[in-house]
Amino acid sequence: MKLTVVGCSGSFPSAESACSSYLLEADGFRLLLDMGNGALGELQRHCGLYDLDAIALSHLHADHCIDMCGYFVARYYRHEGGRCAPLPVWGPDGTERRLTTAYADTPTDSSMSEVFDFRTLTPGSTFETGPFTVRTALVRHPVEAYGFRITHRDTGRVLTYSGDTGPCNEIDALAAGADLFLCEASFTHGKEDIPELHLNGLQAGQCAERAKARKLLLTHVPPWTDPQANLRDAKAAFPGPVELARAGAVHEI
Repeated sequence: MKLTVVGCSGSFPSAESACSSYLLEADGFRLLLDMGNGALGELQRHCGLYDLDAIALSHLHADHCIDMCGYFVARYYRHEGGRCAPLPVWGPDGTERRLTTAYADTPTDSSMSEVFDFRTLTPGSTFETGPFTVRTALVRHPVEAYGFRITHRDTGRVLTYSGDTGPCNEIDALAAGADLFLCEASFTHGKEDIPELHLNGLQAGQCAERAKARKLLLTHVPPWTDPQANLRDAKAAFPGPVELARAGAVHEI
């Protein structure tokens, strides 16, 4: 598996990165995890607009899904080659309604579903797409939000993506033994303490240690958070390899 960080900024884009979006590839199949602010433009550095095979949205906050509105335009109004066939999109209940409302002027109330095949995530469910088996868990966030455990069926390699979450047993279970744990680290230890919203660097490291993950990749660091402080705190809790996600970086799993 190959993971490309399309965007990794939390809450809003930074000067260096779009918001959350991660391209996972294996066996010629491309699965996109989230498509936040600015991600659609950056995605085109890594693959063609029409080369995705599936999308999974962890939750419906704008910094994880809002560029789906622009992607709707690209797929719905494509004249050369004709309108795109519906692309599988997994998301929380109400994803189609949320994106249609955000776009605000689709030709009809069902236009989104003409180019996106919406499929509803449920807690603890499993689905297969291309060479991947994806297991979900409902995590701790103010809206319905999911973490993903993605296994490549032929190799058994595992990527866990936390999405946005506060500390919880569910994300620990998803990350158990993961080859790469892509984990949010939005807050700074000792600064923010808001229950069931986000992790700080120390908590991300503690989670990776409890899960015995092989490698920790910190992401979703907002522009107002010092990433080096979070990296230091994560390393204090997790003895394995720890890196900060960087837009454009590629990780082999």
